[in-house]
Amino acid sequence: MAKKTNNTGKAPAPAPQVKKPVVAEPVQSVKDQFIPAWLYTFRNQAIIVALLAFALYCNTFQHEYALDDTIVIVKNEYVHEGFAGIKDILTKDAFDSYYRQFNSSNQLSGGRYRPLSILTFAIEQQFFGAVPKEAVDSVLERGLSYEMKSKEEQQFLRNMHTRHVFNVLWYMGCVVTLLYFLRYIVFKDNHIMALIAALLFTAHPIHTEVVANVKSRDEIMSLLLLSATYIFAFRHLETENKKYMYLGMVSLFLAFLAKEYAISMLVLLPLAFYLFNGYDLGKSIKAAIPYFIVTAVYLVMRKAIVAPMNAASDNDILNNPYANATDPEKLATKISTSLNYIKLLIFPHPLSSDYSYNTIPYKSFSHWSVWVSLLFHGVLFRYMFKYFKERSVLCFAISFYVLNLLLVCNIIFNIGGTMGERLIFHSSVGFCIALAYFLYKGMEKIKPAATGRMALAAAVVLIVGLYGFKTIERNPDWKNDETLFNHDIENAPNSVLVNANVASSYVNKSEAEQDTAKKYEMLRTSLKYYNKALEVHPTFVSGYMNRGVAYLKLNMPDSAKANYDMAAMYYPNYPKLYEVYYNLGVCYYLQGRVQEAIGIWQKVMKMEPKYILAQQSINTAIQALQAAQQQAAQQQAGQPAQGAAPPQPK
Repeated sequence: MAKKTNNTGKAPAPAPQVKKPVVAEPVQSVKDQFIPAWLYTFRNQAIIVALLAFALYCNTFQHEYALDDTIVIVKNEYVHEGFAGIKDILTKDAFDSYYRQFNSSNQLSGGRYRPLSILTFAIEQQFFGAVPKEAVDSVLERGLSYEMKSKEEQQFLRNMHTRHVFNVLWYMGCVVTLLYFLRYIVFKDNHIMALIAALLFTAHPIHTEVVANVKSRDEIMSLLLLSATYIFAFRHLETENKKYMYLGMVSLFLAFLAKEYAISMLVLLPLAFYLFNGYDLGKSIKAAIPYFIVTAVYLVMRKAIVAPMNAASDNDILNNPYANATDPEKLATKISTSLNYIKLLIFPHPLSSDYSYNTIPYKSFSHWSVWVSLLFHGVLFRYMFKYFKERSVLCFAISFYVLNLLLVCNIIFNIGGTMGERLIFHSSVGFCIALAYFLYKGMEKIKPAATGRMALAAAVVLIVGLYGFKTIERNPDWKNDETLFNHDIENAPNSVLVNANVASSYVNKSEAEQDTAKKYEMLRTSLKYYNKALEVHPTFVSGYMNRGVAYLKLNMPDSAKANYDMAAMYYPNYPKLYEVYYNLGVCYYLQGRVQEAIGIWQKVMKMEPKYILAQQSINTAIQALQAAQQQAAQQQAGQPAQGAAPPQPK
């Protein structure tokens, strides 16, 4: 039968092809006969990585609070207010509440605008029991005692236990989303590689700080949302359905609100389009334009919200660890320190919660580690460009590692710290992608193939097992500040913050000790660590204040006064400094040194004229002097004497 023609005599054009709907399950990779078929499905792989995450971190469920939890949660008035604090969380620096309590302002370069995780803390608090705005100050001032005996303190700890459970659930969601991203985009033709990379990431011990420390939920949420951004962006290109583009833009914006690391998507997203979608560079950049717009909106909003850095903070080595270094030393130390990250990714031991000033000494360009770091990273860059031309997955792995590293290594941006294990959370994705790739490709060379697959399985089980053992072993250290810093002092003996926190843990324990001899021994031990911290950092205000407290508890008011005077000299606006001196006056008074007590309280009245308690104590002390004179006269006359009630410490 002849074909039908139109009026031009030509055969009609074929009907346009209707695009088939894209299913949620990523494209199946070619299956290996030596690997069970059930191991290829996303559902089964997701169950495996989620259960692994749960098994590794369920021993954190009874943890309390540690490290920056104090700044972000414990001492954050906006979190305690629950829903009522959401407006302030969205419109202020992440540390705004804590800074104001210390009569200060932004102390970190660039500020910290990361409201998303703090929003989740406030929402949790709403259900735990929000604190009315007018009562927040009393909650913040009350603090927490060492033994946590009161009903309020016990409830606070139960709330922290629940927050730790939520942190693990967020991590489970993060690794499952990461797995989908790896299957759907990075290893779309080899889902076993995707599973291996996800397992390595889930178990890696360097992530213990992120999961076991509630404050670091911002890292987890950031990576989860960035993975979702990739998924939605690629789904949009595949289906041309703008719904996915909008979802991707929302995910990216939320990722920015979680943490500033989303800025790496300016390069990584178009790079992914180029490597995995077969686009040329121009088309890859064009496809990323909607996400560039989101970035611009965030940057404008962030600039309007984050306050400029307090100029004095730039000279404080706790906020700027390179403040005492020469320019060559700064650059050399930053280059050298960058090598530490890859070392910890390859061999995660020992781990530490703190790498602040003097944990990592300044380096010069004559130090071997500087040149090894330059050589290593130079090789990385060389291969990154080599694999770029080949459109290899290794280009993406190296780029993901390097670009996220550049955000935290201080060479481009001053992050206010030397290094931190949580800071390599995102970069470790690139490391795990590369490690999974080399493990799989290496085992492919082993013949027969069945032996190669057995060797691959054994290698993955061994590495994940060792990682998991270290993770489970490290988690208990993060239970609270005492367990954390008393463990990490072995690995960071020259850290100002670790020494100061160990010292404070001894002071806190002394408050609960009933045996006077043991109490004094704890206080003397605390002095040893305070002395070390102040030896490293001679202008450490909190060190002087807390060492003064230890001396006061040892009934050594002269030593306490010397420390308070040093703190007042370096930080005249220290919060409620007058109360500290008031207690010093009480100690003098109880030792019978009434004139010195009066002198201290008169100083308190100059600091805070409205502090009635000091004036009352002065009156009491004057009465005591008069009573003493009267007592002497009465004793001469053979009459009984009466004294005034002593002032009580605040």
